Amino acid sequence: AALALLPALATAPAASAGTRASAAEPGAEPWSEARLAALRAEGRPVFVNMTAAWCITCKVNERVALHSEAVRDAFMRRGVAYLKGDWTDGGPAIAAVLRRFGREGVPLYLVYPPGGGEPALLPQILTEALVLEALPPG
Repeated sequence: AALALLPALATAPAASAGTRASAAEPGAEPWSEARLAALRAEGRPVFVNMTAAWCITCKVNERVALHSEAVRDAFMRRGVAYLKGDWTDGGPAIAAVLRRFGREGVPLYLVYPPGGGEPALLPQILTEALVLEALPPG
């Protein structure tokens, strides 16, 4: 399935570094520690997607699971904030998050529960069902 998506991925237009996270995906906000902390202080559930423009696994996961209508609807119904971190240029802030969760690279998917607590670490290969199961009930 991943190989079938390669031609479409190769022809996708590249976005500039400042707009990749938000422009490429409606509903996504650029990740930052400050934004994550603010959302958690509000008691909101948060889905974090650490990705990079060169990450084929990330692109396949987005098309197969994260961009599905069922997942987008579940995010909306359950009030899940969606933060997307762009590690295309290998920035140190995202590298620190990757190391904190035992990863050397992207993808990294985290689901922070509402009201606080440690995030659930999702596997590097996603399915729609796996994402839906990881979300808090709503």
